[in-house]
Amino acid sequence: MKFADFCRCTVVSFTCVWLTNAAVADEPTPASDSSASPDASAAAAGLWKVSIGPALMVSPKYPGSRAFQVLPLPSLDISYDDRIYSQGLDVLGINLLKGPAYHFGTAISFDFQSRNESDDPRLHGLGNVHYGPKLKVFADYSVSLLTGSVAAYQDIAGTGQGLLVSGDLVANMPLTSKLLVSVGPGVTWANAVYNRTLFGISASQSAASGLPAYDTSSGIRDVHLNTYVSYDFSKKWVGSVSLTAGRLEHNAGHSPITEQRTELNFLAAANYRFK
Repeated sequence: MKFADFCRCTVVSFTCVWLTNAAVADEPTPASDSSASPDASAAAAGLWKVSIGPALMVSPKYPGSRAFQVLPLPSLDISYDDRIYSQGLDVLGINLLKGPAYHFGTAISFDFQSRNESDDPRLHGLGNVHYGPKLKVFADYSVSLLTGSVAAYQDIAGTGQGLLVSGDLVANMPLTSKLLVSVGPGVTWANAVYNRTLFGISASQSAASGLPAYDTSSGIRDVHLNTYVSYDFSKKWVGSVSLTAGRLEHNAGHSPITEQRTELNFLAAANYRFK
Protein backbone atom coordinates (compact mmCIF):
# COMPACT_ATOMS: atom_id res chain seq x y z
CA MET A 1 0.00 0.00 0.00
CA LYS A 2 1.41 3.39 -0.99
CA PHE A 3 1.95 6.00 1.71
CA ALA A 4 -0.19 8.53 -0.18
CA ASP A 5 -3.10 6.05 -0.23
CA PHE A 6 -2.74 5.52 3.50
CA CYS A 7 -2.73 9.27 4.09
CA ARG A 8 -5.96 9.66 2.14
CA CYS A 9 -7.60 6.92 4.21
CA THR A 10 -6.36 8.52 7.42
CA VAL A 11 -7.73 11.91 6.37
CA VAL A 12 -11.13 10.34 5.68
CA SER A 13 -11.14 8.63 9.08
CA PHE A 14 -10.16 11.72 11.03
CA THR A 15 -12.67 13.79 9.07
CA CYS A 16 -15.32 11.49 10.54
CA VAL A 17 -13.90 12.19 14.00
CA TRP A 18 -13.97 15.94 13.38
CA LEU A 19 -17.55 15.84 12.14
CA THR A 20 -18.56 13.80 15.19
CA ASN A 21 -16.91 16.23 17.60
CA ALA A 22 -18.48 19.14 15.73
CA ALA A 23 -21.89 17.56 16.11
CA VAL A 24 -21.31 17.19 19.83
CA ALA A 25 -20.18 20.80 20.10
CA ASP A 26 -23.27 22.01 18.23
CA GLU A 27 -25.70 20.33 20.63
CA PRO A 28 -27.59 22.88 22.73
CA THR A 29 -26.66 23.08 26.39
CA PRO A 30 -28.63 24.46 29.33
CA ALA A 31 -26.47 27.62 29.26
CA SER A 32 -27.26 28.39 25.62
CA ASP A 33 -30.84 27.15 25.53
CA SER A 34 -32.95 28.05 28.53
CA SER A 35 -35.71 25.70 27.36
CA ALA A 36 -33.47 22.61 27.61
CA SER A 37 -33.45 20.97 31.00
CA PRO A 38 -30.21 19.70 32.55
CA ASP A 39 -31.63 16.17 32.59
CA ALA A 40 -32.44 16.31 28.86
CA SER A 41 -28.99 17.63 27.98
CA ALA A 42 -27.31 14.98 30.10
CA ALA A 43 -29.40 12.28 28.46
CA ALA A 44 -28.46 13.52 24.97
CA ALA A 45 -24.77 13.66 25.89
CA GLY A 46 -25.01 10.13 27.26
CA LEU A 47 -26.03 8.81 23.83
CA TRP A 48 -22.54 9.50 22.49
CA LYS A 49 -19.76 6.92 22.63
CA VAL A 50 -16.33 8.21 21.58
CA SER A 51 -13.15 6.15 21.73
CA ILE A 52 -10.02 6.92 19.67
CA GLY A 53 -6.48 5.57 19.54
CA PRO A 54 -3.71 4.04 17.42
CA ALA A 55 -3.94 0.65 15.72
CA LEU A 56 -1.62 -1.66 13.81
CA MET A 57 -2.81 -4.05 11.10
CA VAL A 58 -0.80 -6.97 9.73
CA SER A 59 -2.19 -8.71 6.64
CA PRO A 60 -1.00 -10.50 3.49
CA LYS A 61 0.62 -8.19 0.93
CA TYR A 62 -2.03 -9.37 -1.51
CA PRO A 63 -4.58 -12.22 -1.40
CA GLY A 64 -2.66 -15.49 -1.61
CA SER A 65 0.72 -13.95 -0.71
CA ARG A 66 3.09 -15.51 1.80
CA ALA A 67 4.58 -12.06 2.53
CA PHE A 68 2.95 -9.61 4.95
CA GLN A 69 2.44 -5.86 5.14
CA VAL A 70 2.30 -3.81 8.34
CA LEU A 71 -0.03 -0.83 8.28
CA PRO A 72 -0.57 1.80 11.03
CA LEU A 73 -4.17 3.01 11.26
CA PRO A 74 -6.34 5.22 13.45
CA SER A 75 -8.62 3.14 15.69
CA LEU A 76 -12.10 4.67 15.88
CA ASP A 77 -15.06 3.55 17.97
CA ILE A 78 -17.60 6.35 17.71
CA SER A 79 -21.38 6.03 17.83
CA TYR A 80 -24.52 8.00 18.60
CA ASP A 81 -27.46 6.18 20.16
CA ASP A 82 -26.15 2.91 18.68
CA ARG A 83 -27.45 4.33 15.39
CA ILE A 84 -24.71 6.20 13.51
CA TYR A 85 -21.17 4.93 13.97
CA SER A 86 -17.55 4.83 12.81
CA GLN A 87 -15.80 1.67 13.97
CA GLY A 88 -12.88 -0.42 12.81
CA LEU A 89 -12.71 -0.54 9.01
CA ASP A 90 -16.28 0.81 8.76
CA VAL A 91 -15.56 4.51 8.19
CA LEU A 92 -19.21 5.54 8.42
CA GLY A 93 -22.21 3.32 9.11
CA ILE A 94 -25.82 3.40 10.23
CA ASN A 95 -27.95 0.84 12.01
CA LEU A 96 -31.23 1.13 10.10
CA LEU A 97 -32.92 -1.31 12.45
CA LYS A 98 -31.73 -2.15 15.94
CA GLY A 99 -32.83 -3.81 19.12
CA PRO A 100 -31.35 -5.33 22.26
CA ALA A 101 -30.35 -8.47 20.33
CA TYR A 102 -30.07 -7.43 16.68
CA HIS A 103 -28.79 -4.88 14.15
CA PHE A 104 -29.42 -4.35 10.45
CA GLY A 105 -27.68 -1.61 8.56
CA THR A 106 -25.21 -0.35 6.00
CA ALA A 107 -21.75 1.25 5.99
CA ILE A 108 -18.90 2.51 3.85
CA SER A 109 -16.00 0.19 4.56
CA PHE A 110 -12.35 -0.38 3.61
CA ASP A 111 -10.49 -3.71 3.69
CA PHE A 112 -7.26 -2.64 1.89
CA GLN A 113 -7.17 -5.70 -0.39
CA SER A 114 -4.92 -4.80 -3.31
CA ARG A 115 -2.16 -6.18 -5.48
CA ASN A 116 0.74 -4.48 -7.27
CA GLU A 117 3.09 -5.97 -9.82
CA SER A 118 5.93 -4.64 -7.68
CA ASP A 119 4.84 -6.84 -4.75
CA ASP A 120 6.45 -9.94 -6.26
CA PRO A 121 8.35 -10.75 -9.49
CA ARG A 122 5.75 -13.45 -10.21
CA LEU A 123 3.09 -10.77 -10.61
CA HIS A 124 4.74 -8.93 -13.51
CA GLY A 125 2.30 -8.80 -16.40
CA LEU A 126 -0.83 -9.31 -14.30
CA GLY A 127 -1.56 -5.61 -13.77
CA ASN A 128 -2.34 -3.82 -10.52
CA VAL A 129 -5.49 -4.22 -8.42
CA HIS A 130 -6.32 -1.18 -6.30
CA TYR A 131 -8.32 -1.07 -3.10
CA GLY A 132 -11.20 1.32 -2.57
CA PRO A 133 -14.36 1.89 -0.54
CA LYS A 134 -17.01 -0.80 -0.45
CA LEU A 135 -20.70 -0.62 0.36
CA LYS A 136 -21.41 -2.94 3.27
CA VAL A 137 -24.86 -4.29 4.16
CA PHE A 138 -24.98 -6.30 7.37
CA ALA A 139 -27.18 -7.99 9.95
CA ASP A 140 -26.44 -9.64 13.29
CA TYR A 141 -28.45 -11.40 15.97
CA SER A 142 -27.42 -12.47 19.47
CA VAL A 143 -28.79 -15.24 21.67
CA SER A 144 -27.20 -15.52 25.09
CA LEU A 145 -23.42 -15.60 24.49
CA LEU A 146 -23.69 -16.39 20.76
CA THR A 147 -23.78 -13.84 17.94
CA GLY A 148 -24.46 -14.73 14.32
CA SER A 149 -23.75 -12.21 11.59
CA VAL A 150 -23.79 -11.87 7.81
CA ALA A 151 -22.26 -9.04 5.75
CA ALA A 152 -22.08 -8.26 2.03
CA TYR A 153 -19.30 -6.02 0.62
CA GLN A 154 -19.84 -4.52 -2.84
CA ASP A 155 -17.06 -2.66 -4.68
CA ILE A 156 -18.23 0.89 -5.39
CA ALA A 157 -14.92 2.35 -6.60
CA GLY A 158 -14.56 0.44 -9.87
CA THR A 159 -11.57 -1.58 -8.68
CA GLY A 160 -12.99 -4.82 -10.08
CA GLN A 161 -13.32 -6.40 -6.64
CA GLY A 162 -16.95 -7.37 -7.13
CA LEU A 163 -18.95 -8.79 -4.24
CA LEU A 164 -17.97 -10.63 -1.07
CA VAL A 165 -20.43 -12.18 1.41
CA SER A 166 -19.27 -13.41 4.81
CA GLY A 167 -21.10 -15.32 7.52
CA ASP A 168 -19.77 -15.69 11.06
CA LEU A 169 -20.78 -17.19 14.38
CA VAL A 170 -18.92 -16.20 17.56
CA ALA A 171 -19.19 -17.03 21.24
CA ASN A 172 -18.68 -13.95 23.44
CA MET A 173 -17.16 -14.93 26.77
CA PRO A 174 -16.63 -12.26 29.47
CA LEU A 175 -13.99 -14.09 31.52
CA THR A 176 -13.72 -11.24 34.05
CA SER A 177 -15.25 -7.78 34.45
CA LYS A 178 -12.36 -6.42 32.37
CA LEU A 179 -11.54 -9.27 29.97
CA LEU A 180 -13.69 -10.31 27.00
CA VAL A 181 -12.84 -13.15 24.63
CA SER A 182 -14.79 -13.89 21.45
CA VAL A 183 -14.10 -16.83 19.14
CA GLY A 184 -15.92 -18.59 16.34
CA PRO A 185 -15.90 -19.87 12.73
CA GLY A 186 -16.85 -18.14 9.51
CA VAL A 187 -16.99 -18.54 5.74
CA THR A 188 -16.59 -16.06 2.85
CA TRP A 189 -18.19 -16.36 -0.61
CA ALA A 190 -16.94 -14.36 -3.62
CA ASN A 191 -18.67 -13.63 -6.89
CA ALA A 192 -17.15 -14.24 -10.33
CA VAL A 193 -15.94 -10.64 -10.74
CA TYR A 194 -13.94 -10.73 -7.49
CA ASN A 195 -12.36 -14.11 -8.24
CA ARG A 196 -11.49 -13.14 -11.82
CA THR A 197 -9.77 -9.92 -10.64
CA LEU A 198 -7.84 -11.33 -7.67
CA PHE A 199 -7.19 -14.94 -8.70
CA GLY A 200 -7.93 -15.33 -12.42
CA ILE A 201 -5.33 -15.22 -15.21
CA SER A 202 -6.48 -14.29 -18.71
CA ALA A 203 -4.73 -15.41 -21.91
CA SER A 204 -3.05 -11.99 -22.28
CA GLN A 205 -1.97 -11.98 -18.63
CA SER A 206 -0.58 -15.50 -19.07
CA ALA A 207 1.48 -14.42 -22.08
CA ALA A 208 2.82 -11.38 -20.20
CA SER A 209 3.58 -13.11 -16.90
CA GLY A 210 4.48 -16.65 -17.87
CA LEU A 211 1.88 -18.05 -15.47
CA PRO A 212 -0.66 -20.52 -16.87
CA ALA A 213 -4.10 -19.19 -17.80
CA TYR A 214 -6.65 -19.79 -15.06
CA ASP A 215 -10.42 -19.47 -15.35
CA THR A 216 -12.50 -18.70 -12.28
CA SER A 217 -16.14 -18.53 -11.26
CA SER A 218 -18.10 -17.61 -8.13
CA GLY A 219 -17.67 -19.78 -5.05
CA ILE A 220 -16.36 -20.11 -1.52
CA ARG A 221 -13.33 -17.88 -1.08
CA ASP A 222 -12.23 -19.06 2.37
CA VAL A 223 -13.19 -20.65 5.66
CA HIS A 224 -11.81 -18.93 8.73
CA LEU A 225 -11.70 -18.69 12.51
CA ASN A 226 -12.15 -15.34 14.26
CA THR A 227 -10.58 -14.54 17.63
CA TYR A 228 -11.04 -11.25 19.48
CA VAL A 229 -9.73 -10.23 22.92
CA SER A 230 -10.33 -6.91 24.69
CA TYR A 231 -9.12 -5.76 28.10
CA ASP A 232 -10.08 -2.67 30.08
CA PHE A 233 -6.84 -1.34 31.58
CA SER A 234 -8.77 1.47 33.26
CA LYS A 235 -12.03 3.40 32.93
CA LYS A 236 -10.46 5.36 30.08
CA TRP A 237 -8.08 2.95 28.32
CA VAL A 238 -9.00 -0.29 26.55
CA GLY A 239 -6.79 -2.57 24.47
CA SER A 240 -7.93 -5.07 21.87
CA VAL A 241 -6.43 -7.72 19.62
CA SER A 242 -8.18 -9.55 16.79
CA LEU A 243 -6.87 -12.42 14.67
CA THR A 244 -8.56 -14.09 11.71
CA ALA A 245 -6.94 -17.30 10.51
CA GLY A 246 -8.34 -18.63 7.26
CA ARG A 247 -7.73 -21.08 4.44
CA LEU A 248 -8.28 -20.12 0.81
CA GLU A 249 -10.59 -22.53 -1.02
CA HIS A 250 -11.61 -23.46 -4.58
CA ASN A 251 -10.78 -20.68 -7.09
CA ALA A 252 -8.70 -18.75 -4.56
CA GLY A 253 -6.84 -21.74 -3.15
CA HIS A 254 -5.87 -23.34 -6.48
CA SER A 255 -4.93 -20.20 -8.41
CA PRO A 256 -1.35 -20.04 -9.78
CA ILE A 257 -1.20 -16.59 -8.15
CA THR A 258 -1.68 -18.10 -4.69
CA GLU A 259 1.59 -18.89 -2.93
CA GLN A 260 0.04 -19.79 0.44
CA ARG A 261 -3.49 -20.95 1.16
CA THR A 262 -3.28 -20.08 4.88
CA GLU A 263 -4.33 -16.47 5.41
CA LEU A 264 -3.71 -14.50 8.62
CA ASN A 265 -5.07 -11.04 9.42
CA PHE A 266 -4.09 -9.36 12.68
CA LEU A 267 -5.21 -6.06 14.23
CA ALA A 268 -4.14 -4.56 17.57
CA ALA A 269 -5.48 -1.29 19.01
CA ALA A 270 -5.34 0.84 22.15
CA ASN A 271 -8.23 3.26 22.58
CA TYR A 272 -8.89 6.18 24.91
CA ARG A 273 -12.53 6.63 25.90
CA PHE A 274 -13.66 10.25 25.80
CA LYS A 275 -17.26 9.29 26.51
